[in-house]
Amino acid sequence: MARLTRKELKSDKFALEVQHSVEYVSEHRQQLIRWGGIAVAVVVLMLAVYLYRSHMHSVRQEALHHAIQIQNAGIGNAAAASPYAIMYASDAERQKAAIQAFTELATKYPGTDEGAIGEFFLGTNASDQGNLAEAEKRFKLVADSGNRNYASMAKLSLAQVYASQGKLADGEKLIQSVIDHPTDLVSKESAQLALGQLLAKSDPERARKLIEPLRGSPRLNISKAAITAIAELPQK
Repeated sequence: MARLTRKELKSDKFALEVQHSVEYVSEHRQQLIRWGGIAVAVVVLMLAVYLYRSHMHSVRQEALHHAIQIQNAGIGNAAAASPYAIMYASDAERQKAAIQAFTELATKYPGTDEGAIGEFFLGTNASDQGNLAEAEKRFKLVADSGNRNYASMAKLSLAQVYASQGKLADGEKLIQSVIDHPTDLVSKESAQLALGQLLAKSDPERARKLIEPLRGSPRLNISKAAITAIAELPQK
């Protein structure tokens, strides 16, 4: 993913593309253990939307901006780093630094938007590592936070955790709450698609009824994702 620049963050067009990208990623989620880089992509995109809209305290903004820089840092010769381009010798080093930066956000600023974003990153990282208990804890904190945009993303993530734990009813309840109350980051269609995918194995006919209408969506990313999801369902 390209590094985000201040100029881009001030662009209305850029903000619109960020929103569409967030939806595209959420609509193409696989099982929790297969998220890998997708989870990180969701975090980076969420942060971009946040920075575009935020007018929060400068200290917290700077901490968040620094965490983004680390997450988007390049891999290579550290000697090539500059104030505008952080470099790490390996992906493992970059990941370690990013975890530390987002942990500081979550720890220092609980109850704030920045803190919620830190928690979300830590949740996705835990899910990537297969630590579902830790992921559940982190996502719950964000789902219960005051920011409904981040809460909606956390609910979809938490629903996947529940599905992996065999608690489909709990996952369905979470996604249904987003369907009933969509946000800028998770549209009603995106949440409906997520619910269909959640139910694909346990109740394929119900999943089909949820996803089928989305094939004709005027939004290309939704219709494509719906067509793919329908094709992956068990045949009648």
